[in-house]
Amino acid sequence: MRHSQFLRVPLRRLALFAIAPITIAATLLLEGLIGFTPVGTQTVNAQTAEPSRPLTLRSDIQEANSKTGVITARGNVQIYYPSRQIQATAAQAQYFSRERRIILTGDVYVLQKGNSLRGETITYLIDEGRFVALPQAPRQVEAIYLVQDSPAQAPAPVATPTPVPTADPFGQSEFSPSTTPGGAAPAAPSTR
Repeated sequence: MRHSQFLRVPLRRLALFAIAPITIAATLLLEGLIGFTPVGTQTVNAQTAEPSRPLTLRSDIQEANSKTGVITARGNVQIYYPSRQIQATAAQAQYFSRERRIILTGDVYVLQKGNSLRGETITYLIDEGRFVALPQAPRQVEAIYLVQDSPAQAPAPVATPTPVPTADPFGQSEFSPSTTPGGAAPAAPSTR
């Protein structure tokens, strides 16, 4: 090996060390726009009930534009929003920080408090807490809601029915003893 080849290997390693501070600086710049966590995870500072419970966005690839305030996540997108009990998966997600909305596309599945929503495109309007779902043609959106009975509508306990006396067509009740032509009541049936 020549002397110049020995120098190239350390220079390549040195170049990696020169890039690392730039990457760290870019991460710090992005942190002002969004709470950035490396390795395909971004914590988006959406309005939450508790400031310590942010919206977490994970994906294979993410891009953030500080001028437009748009974050795009692609590939195995996962969203976790604990303050609103929302979990979602999709092929792609775009978070529009100025409009405060998230658009999920590509086999989207959303789970919130046991209720689920599935569609090709689902938009979540953060301030309204509302989802708008669209299907892929010719399919339909699927929603599964947990419906719980209110205490006032709980079913009454089942009681055994009591027989209601019915009228005889001749004016006598079915349960009233009939009389024989001689005026005597008929004998009770034998239980033998």
